[in-house]
Amino acid sequence: MSDSSTDVLVLRKDTHGVPTEEYANALRSRLPEHEITLARTPREERELIQDAEFVAGMVLDEELVDIAAEMKVFACAYAGVGHLPLEKLSENGVTVTNASGVHGPNMGEHILGNVLTFTRRFHKGFQQQQRSEWRHYQTRELQGSTVTVVGLGPIGQAAVERLDAFGVETIGVRYTPEKGGPTDEVVGFGGAAFDDALARSEYVVLACPLTDETEGLIGREELMTLPPHAVVVNVARGKVVDTDALVAALRSNTIRGAALDVTDPEPLPEEHALWNLGNVQITPHNAGHTPEYYERLADIVAENVRRIDDTGEYEGLRNQVEP
Repeated sequence: MSDSSTDVLVLRKDTHGVPTEEYANALRSRLPEHEITLARTPREERELIQDAEFVAGMVLDEELVDIAAEMKVFACAYAGVGHLPLEKLSENGVTVTNASGVHGPNMGEHILGNVLTFTRRFHKGFQQQQRSEWRHYQTRELQGSTVTVVGLGPIGQAAVERLDAFGVETIGVRYTPEKGGPTDEVVGFGGAAFDDALARSEYVVLACPLTDETEGLIGREELMTLPPHAVVVNVARGKVVDTDALVAALRSNTIRGAALDVTDPEPLPEEHALWNLGNVQITPHNAGHTPEYYERLADIVAENVRRIDDTGEYEGLRNQVEP
């Protein structure tokens, strides 16, 4: 590490195979006076992290934390940090930051694309095109629909912002409904108000973190509460939905369909029933994977590096996660 500035170690690609070269280059363009080192192999990670003070990356296991004797900051490239050994990091005095806020535009567009696909039945048109089949089919209009967005963080807010242009009614679901939000209505998790929101929804967008309260939030009873023409869009975590209950609901046409960027289990096994259901759209957890994602993330990390340079403090950073 240099004496005059905070250098950054960027860990190799994550367990999903997402490359970090773009991320490292984005940091280099913002921090030209700093050394940005990309660890490309597990061996390089283990060697370089021993002396690194500022580490950026997607995943960090306890083995690496144990040998990272000088680490002061871990800048997680995900919004969720539940996969990190947070207790050990806290014990070691490591400040953790996350990527909250960088997912809004990309995932907001992904959600809108899912909703429009089921509204206009683009997947039906694609299937017919593959068969060179010219046959009219019924579509729907999004205008006048009710969309319930579960989770009003940056992703949920971005979805609501984009849906507003289509003349829909929106219901937001959050832990503290008294705070209000950008939706026409706001309700809490569970209870009669939540059930009523589901019963009125053409689309349910899941954009909430995975917590004890949200795990299994959409199960058999909730799927039965939805109207038969409803579609579930999940960009949160697979475990927010009871997969077995979802498969049963899709097979029996209890709901119209589902758009899943996340699944439980994940990756989805080749033999899983969800692959072969005609009313399911599956993407491999890549709703947030755009080049602009790394640009927005690099803005946050570079700001924190400069703040440390200016103050010498490793607390009070942007997107800092409380222990």
